[in-house]
Amino acid sequence: MADPTTPPKLTHLDEEGAAQMVDVGDKPATRRTARASARLRMAAATLELVRSGGGAKGDVLQVARLAGVMAAKRTDELIPLCHGLPLESVGVEFEFADEQSLVVTATARVTAKTGVEMEALTAVTTAALTVYDMCKAVDRGIVIGPVQLEEKSGGRSGHWRRAATGDNQAAGDKE
Repeated sequence: MADPTTPPKLTHLDEEGAAQMVDVGDKPATRRTARASARLRMAAATLELVRSGGGAKGDVLQVARLAGVMAAKRTDELIPLCHGLPLESVGVEFEFADEQSLVVTATARVTAKTGVEMEALTAVTTAALTVYDMCKAVDRGIVIGPVQLEEKSGGRSGHWRRAATGDNQAAGDKE
């Protein structure tokens, strides 16, 4: 158990504060899953266009799904200190939360020595940005956010889930 009097350490910084890639060489490979979400708020008419598949550039959700999957596969090229991971699956789903909100959820899975949170977050963010790109001609006021990790499992830290309150201060339950 960690000493509560010791401040947490950013693992991507060495003792002098220089950026470093975390050494995972001695860690065992475990099955890891991460799920992230993003919310988009837009005009009701815009969301109806998305729902009906009537975007000028094609089916918005299908293009956004493909963009999310493709982005997850390239996370290590976008985030400087991320490890390249042999992803086993990436899924991107959409939910019409209300008449002005679309929720995008991405789930990534891998058996590896390090977590897959960044891949899930990259997938969901890219999918949300793709929805914006495809809809900006009719609605430049679309708001994306929050983008957040919802749940992760596997590895030394075990299972973590965002508390229902959405509070990110010690909100997760380790199981």
